[in-house]
Amino acid sequence: MRTVLPPTLAIDTTLLKPGLRLAVGLSGGADSVALMRALAERSKQLGLVLHAAHLHHGLRGEEADGDLAFARALAAELGLPFHEARVDCEAEAKAQGQTIEEVARHLRYRWFRQLMTSGEVEAVATAHTRDDQAETVLAKFLRGAWTEGLSGIHPVVEFPEGRILRPLLSTTRAEVEAYLGALGQGWREDSSNRHLTFTRNRIRHELLPLLEGWNPRLREHLAQMAQLARDEEAWWQAEVAKVASQILLHGRPVRGGGREAGEGLALDVIRLAALAPALQRRLLRFAAKELGVDLDFPATDALRTLALVGRAGQRLELVQGLRAERTPRELRLAIQPVAALGADVAAEYSVAIPGEVTAFGMRLRIEVSEPARATAGQTAKLRNWKPGDRVQLRYSSGPRKVKEVLERLKVTGSSRALWPVLELEGRIIWMRGVELEPAPGIRVVAASLENDGGAPPRIGN
Repeated sequence: MRTVLPPTLAIDTTLLKPGLRLAVGLSGGADSVALMRALAERSKQLGLVLHAAHLHHGLRGEEADGDLAFARALAAELGLPFHEARVDCEAEAKAQGQTIEEVARHLRYRWFRQLMTSGEVEAVATAHTRDDQAETVLAKFLRGAWTEGLSGIHPVVEFPEGRILRPLLSTTRAEVEAYLGALGQGWREDSSNRHLTFTRNRIRHELLPLLEGWNPRLREHLAQMAQLARDEEAWWQAEVAKVASQILLHGRPVRGGGREAGEGLALDVIRLAALAPALQRRLLRFAAKELGVDLDFPATDALRTLALVGRAGQRLELVQGLRAERTPRELRLAIQPVAALGADVAAEYSVAIPGEVTAFGMRLRIEVSEPARATAGQTAKLRNWKPGDRVQLRYSSGPRKVKEVLERLKVTGSSRALWPVLELEGRIIWMRGVELEPAPGIRVVAASLENDGGAPPRIGN
């Protein structure tokens, strides 16, 4: 007589400790149902105290109501405590000027953290698979991520309230569906997963299948890239912190030696030049991060150029109010005080198209090419942002509130109150330090007035 073995699903049990009070984020989709069933089958063996948690996002009407009912019934069938909540993603997205995808994720993790704060659970497990990992890494690559971005979805995310765990990251979606099929377990299908208006869906249904025509093992390789990137970043963080203690200098030098306390910091350019380019870039980004600024690749290399081949007295203005000044031995970094931009910083300026204006401590030029010839002779307005302003970020699916963009840039205080934008026919086509979706045929070039004698230009769009 042939023995039929029960179906199994690969789970990373190293993330799970005996006695752990663990909630599974149970959406009703195949991945979360498989994780719920697999953990429930092994909960005694692993010593887990399992809960199920479902968040109704206020989207998809009756379909979402059906997801909630399905999740509630599955938890009851498995004899598990069930937690549920409702949010209004659409209203939140409009209020915050964000995409539905971003808001849904934010609200979901906020609720998970609330669950952990309550003390009923210590951790929450989400059912991200290797396919999700591949899609995330590819999306980050398309946006121009650094190595830390290519690390994708991490197996563990630490919050003050508890941990988010991803035990299925080595499991494929095909393995999940095969497991559920062997169990005879159904699941819910989210109709929005087929909508190609969402970036994630376009990557899943269009781009990845196309690329797999070149390499059928692409998802596996992208997941491996994420693992490599995580390990690389873990090593680099310790290495950079060690070297930074030798090269980063706080405050300003004083006659006779020593340094006086003050805002900003500096890097010893002699020591910096002796390091490998990879370490130079990381130290520059580390230094900027100390001042609350995240640098992209062009800004980082502009700083590196100024440090290595710049002349004493040259200056550079970058995003988020970061200013760099080259001295004979140092590259000094500080956040630009708005008062230094001049008394007229709060004024509005008219800019002819094509044309040029000097204001806000910079020179701004508008150039046009053939697609925009019809705009020639019109006038744009350079002004400070105001409440209600929205911008279309490049590679983003919807408009964002300028307020939200500045929060993400970590712009605070007077710098936030006085931040220039360029408006044309009611649309903001340029914003300091931010890459916007370009207006056809219009190019906006901005350079700091502090640039002297061939210093690198201001980095932005």
